[in-house]
Amino acid sequence: MDVKQAIKNRIYDLCRERDITPNGLSYMCGISQSTIKSILNNETLNPTVRTIKKICDGLDITLAEFFDTDEFNHLEQEIK
Repeated sequence: MDVKQAIKNRIYDLCRERDITPNGLSYMCGISQSTIKSILNNETLNPTVRTIKKICDGLDITLAEFFDTDEFNHLEQEIK
């Protein structure tokens, strides 16, 4: 699993937990629907921290809470 996939999975998990659609998430976060769609469809090569921060702000969570999951904690080291 890579970082991009982990971000995508986390966004889907957060949407499910809050019973919102990705379109609803874009509205809550002030991010365009096309940006959320690009992340979820693996069209964005590297979602920016700024975009993830906006998602966190819209969901009223911290960046630390966004990334504090087993999936992120068990990503393979990218620099070897």
